Amino acid sequence: MNKFSIAVVGAAALALAACNNSQDQVDENALNAEAAENLDALADDAANDAEAEALGNQAAQLNATADNAAADDQTDGLDTNAAEADAAVNGM
Repeated sequence: MNKFSIAVVGAAALALAACNNSQDQVDENALNAEAAENLDALADDAANDAEAEALGNQAAQLNATADNAAADDQTDGLDTNAAEADAAVNGM
């Protein structure tokens, strides 16, 4: 029984010694978690910036298309008015 109690006390001492190292691991894990959160925030910011730029480019393309369509509509109207004017002049 005496050897058994010595083995238990020795195992307890080893377990307590391991706890000190575990605290270091906990601290290191906390630092790593903070660094990971910072990287996640930077990645989110980069993704948001890229999405905003893509949407801005898309808006510019849509505006250019709308401007071109409006210019085409105005040109068509002028052509129609010119044709009406020609018909009116030739009819006289």
